[in-house]
Amino acid sequence: MITGTLKSQVDRIWDAFWSGGISNPLTVIEQITYLLFTKRLDELHTVRERKANRLGKPIEDPIFSAKQQPLRWSRFKDREAGEMYELFRDEVFPFIKKLHEGRESAYSRFMKDAVFVIPTPNLLQRVVTMLEALPMEDRDTKGDLYEYMLSKIATAGQNGQFRTPRHIIKMMVELVAPTPQDTIADPACGTCGFLVAAGEYLREHHPDIFHDAALRQHFNHGLFHGTDFDSSMLRIGAMNMTLHGVEDPDIRGLDSLSQEGTGIRDRYTVILANPPFKGSLDYESVAKDLLRLTSTKKTELLFLALFLCQLKAGGRCACIVPDGVLFGSSKAHREIRRHLVEDHKLDGVISMPSGVFKPYAGVSTAILIFTRTDSGGTDQVWFYDMAADGFSLDDKREPVKENDIPDILAKWKKRNPKKDTDRTAKAFFVPKAEIAENKYDLSINRYKEVQYEAVEYEPPLVILDQLEALETEIQQDLKELREMVG
Repeated sequence: MITGTLKSQVDRIWDAFWSGGISNPLTVIEQITYLLFTKRLDELHTVRERKANRLGKPIEDPIFSAKQQPLRWSRFKDREAGEMYELFRDEVFPFIKKLHEGRESAYSRFMKDAVFVIPTPNLLQRVVTMLEALPMEDRDTKGDLYEYMLSKIATAGQNGQFRTPRHIIKMMVELVAPTPQDTIADPACGTCGFLVAAGEYLREHHPDIFHDAALRQHFNHGLFHGTDFDSSMLRIGAMNMTLHGVEDPDIRGLDSLSQEGTGIRDRYTVILANPPFKGSLDYESVAKDLLRLTSTKKTELLFLALFLCQLKAGGRCACIVPDGVLFGSSKAHREIRRHLVEDHKLDGVISMPSGVFKPYAGVSTAILIFTRTDSGGTDQVWFYDMAADGFSLDDKREPVKENDIPDILAKWKKRNPKKDTDRTAKAFFVPKAEIAENKYDLSINRYKEVQYEAVEYEPPLVILDQLEALETEIQQDLKELREMVG
């Protein structure tokens, strides 16, 4: 967790961009990303340089050649503003763009369309000086700082994209509890928040992962997979993964719902996602196998079908859906719910309060947790009525005491269909047969029993007497006031 001082340092960098003429938050993040990456390259080269010096051998896999030494962050950061600007624009930036040229990697993919747009030498020098002052030596601080910068993307994107709160992401990761052997994907990865959180979970709960060569290789090159069709988000997402210590995640530009995405099927053991749920697509542009599962143009339903197609049998998913998916009455809505309940194992439905995504959107949402089985397995579905997430549910989203997340995680781990039967409680099970009888309606209000508290009032005649007494008192006050004025 970064401190208030560090936040102030980041805020000043942000302010510098705004006063320097760059006000689009995504552009600011992109430009900071390029500078941080340049700094990171120099740090990596320095580590290899020191190792070579200790061993008395040539540098193994150097990033900068002897002629490219002036392009290192540590070499140009103290130069005069105009000189630094020309060097960065004409040599450093083209160098980092072509770094992995000819080699397929997350880095080469996210830098493909990168553009350097910092307009003036003074702004570049100010930002370089401020970034240099940030303590980014350890991975945790580096990742937290970048996360804090991402939190400043305060505007919703097009097509219903908006940033998922980190505490909600962390809760979803803990619900599916990934293991080092898993293959984790987010088919609408955005800034890679889910993948980053999954990586942090593995570091915390499986610290031995880096003592095993095969698991370490899997962590850095095979565990994390993300796709998105927004190239700006891809660049930011890939950098987010890099700054959180994942060397070569599989982050690629792809419309997962399109026919082009059919190459990714039966591949992952865990999917974590908050896909964009707004708007409709053309039938022609959607992968045919998804339409066979749910004949609809609605993105939120198509993404559910996609998750089932991309999971391996036995793979599990936690995803956010709009409330309409839970109770929508169209044939497509009912069919995808029936599919989840009858053909796979729907494990849980967590109903979230409508303010969770403010200030981006006020839409009501829920988390679905399910396992692809291809052979059913749903006997009982666990429901939780989440009323608070630790933050106010208005646009300010300030921390508050009320928070159901610890209770959700505790009850999820101890869930028991035989014990959790009280429909007035926050968490309870509902049998599959009852859900089927209700046309696979998954909204919690369909099954939750609301307890009404009896309120006793005075008899009507007593209330009338009280009103008369009050009226008499008001008249007396008015009379006294009139005498005082008159």
